[in-house]
Amino acid sequence: MRFFLAAFGLAMAMSGAAWAQTVTHDRLDNGMEVVVIEDRRAPVAVHMVWYRVGAADEPTLQSGIAHYLEHLMFKGTDELEPGEFSAVVEANGGRDNAFTSWDYTGYFQRVAADRLGLMMQMEADRMTDLTLSEEEWRPERDVILNERGQVVESQPGRVFNEAMLAALYKAHPYGTPIIGWRHEMETLDGDKAKAFYRQHYAPNNAILVVAGDVSFDEVMELARTHYGPIPANPDLAPQQRPMEPPHLAERRLTMEDARVGTPYVSRMYLAPTRHDTEQAAALQMLAAILGGSPTTSVLERKLNFEQGVALSEWANYSGMSRDYGMFSIGIAPVEGVSLEDAEAALDEAIASFIRDGVDPEQFDRVRHQIRASEIYALDDMQGRARQYGVGLSIGLSVPEIEGWIDALDAVTPDQVVEAANLLLDRRSSVTGYLTRPDTEVVN
Repeated sequence: MRFFLAAFGLAMAMSGAAWAQTVTHDRLDNGMEVVVIEDRRAPVAVHMVWYRVGAADEPTLQSGIAHYLEHLMFKGTDELEPGEFSAVVEANGGRDNAFTSWDYTGYFQRVAADRLGLMMQMEADRMTDLTLSEEEWRPERDVILNERGQVVESQPGRVFNEAMLAALYKAHPYGTPIIGWRHEMETLDGDKAKAFYRQHYAPNNAILVVAGDVSFDEVMELARTHYGPIPANPDLAPQQRPMEPPHLAERRLTMEDARVGTPYVSRMYLAPTRHDTEQAAALQMLAAILGGSPTTSVLERKLNFEQGVALSEWANYSGMSRDYGMFSIGIAPVEGVSLEDAEAALDEAIASFIRDGVDPEQFDRVRHQIRASEIYALDDMQGRARQYGVGLSIGLSVPEIEGWIDALDAVTPDQVVEAANLLLDRRSSVTGYLTRPDTEVVN
């Protein structure tokens, strides 16, 4: 069955332009989902393949294997030499890359629209014929270990964030870093990567998203030609993940590191995901009202301008996940204000917001800003393709993806305040202090 969804006539006075996109959703006989976003403004196309598998689906003691395999997918196949995939994309005037999350792994190319068939041919090839010799997998393991050192371990804020997530999730694998724990990464090899590949990389676990100067019929014909012959994996089983037990007590941690420039307080809460559309929309609005503006947000006004205790403060909501969302708040105090006092000021600012309710003028302003931001995002071809890839990968339906702007428009001030009550329940939270060691010398 095909679902035809159109987004027409978003005439934006802000840009003085009007444009139209047609989005079509279908499925190949082998189970591969297909989304086509027709956008005729430029003769280019974005080609994406998303696999519904990520770091949260890794075998025990193999953290980082999903990200490691993402790297290895750029090695050779039966048809392509190591590195040839990206070289061909570049030779055809395009660019390519990949990414790993806890819930999905994605591969994309942006090329001239008339090169779409070539992209599908190569992507279908590495869906089935990846070859991994020791000469290929061993150096790449060193690459990801170096990446962990450079991207995570060299930055105390990122090490702190890992510790926070590990404390927030008692059982669920969202508490394990996507890049992996170093001691487990060191044990990864080609056999483990190939086993993960064979188990999860199959058309019935994949989503094809194509956006650009294409037609639905053209994309489906190419998809049937290149992806259609790949058989579904009959042994593909529903992914079972350990879920969180009830959280009955808040958790707290302190991390000291001499490299810290500005100490700060961070708090993370378990929160609903985008599957609960109404509550997710209210949390998105709450984050924008509390911390979305560097000059007019609630926390900025109270903690920076009125009280002068903060260098910066923040509030963020992340709900595009399969199992759990997260709401986070934090404060970096000015010199001379302790982390304890900063935390108390942050908590009082939130409690005051809940007592006083939402300022109507601010609510309307934020709602218009969010709507404008969401509409502008539709204008980005690759961002639009990513929206569908992420949404379908985590289990949202196409109508749920399409209806997000309307859901945000429907949020009321009372719903925002109700959502803020989540922040009063510390049982599903972890609070952390990132600070420098006490360097006072005792004689």
